[in-house]
Amino acid sequence: MATKEEIRAGHRARRAVLTPAGLEDAGKGIARQGLAWAAALTGGSPGTFAAYLGVGSEPPTLPLLTVLHAAGHQILLPVCEPGLALTWVYWTPGSESARSRYAPIQEPVGDRHDTTVMRQTDGIFLPATAVDFTGNRIGQGGGYYDKFLAAVAALLPAGSSTSDGGLFPPVPTIAVVYDGEVLPAGSIPAEPFDRKVAAALTPTGLLSLQRSGT
Repeated sequence: MATKEEIRAGHRARRAVLTPAGLEDAGKGIARQGLAWAAALTGGSPGTFAAYLGVGSEPPTLPLLTVLHAAGHQILLPVCEPGLALTWVYWTPGSESARSRYAPIQEPVGDRHDTTVMRQTDGIFLPATAVDFTGNRIGQGGGYYDKFLAAVAALLPAGSSTSDGGLFPPVPTIAVVYDGEVLPAGSIPAEPFDRKVAAALTPTGLLSLQRSGT
């Protein structure tokens, strides 16, 4: 089995050769599929979603953020804090941004909310470089989201269990990846602290990963 670092490096290399036209098409598909996922969770009513702004060759999420806002949803974007912590700022298309002190990204400017804001959140769009059909996810390698998902799990009632003994986070999660980055079950090594991802969002579809066990 390949290590997480090997899988991450391979997918980053393939992402690096994507053309501007390919990124634009991917962004449109991600927006369409992500809006459908949000509508399914809220029954078509306005809701609140934690998301992130994809940069560089990552799956483009700005189109998704824009259509979610246009549909009446509130959007929370992360701010990197010391100790691999995340706080959250409500975002609109008119929000200001500033260079992060801790990561090579732009972050929203505004009032920062701690993890307790997830009590009012309907779903979480997660960055990823790969997921598999066991529900395992490979992130960017920084550790911010591992710590964040652990904090969400401690804050809210336990998520449902999976057939292999893993746990889904208590808030619905979906990993945003390109087509071809959803791998066969068991492809990604799982660590004891990992939280399963319930679904994958790609430019061409929504994929349900491992379902809850009994």
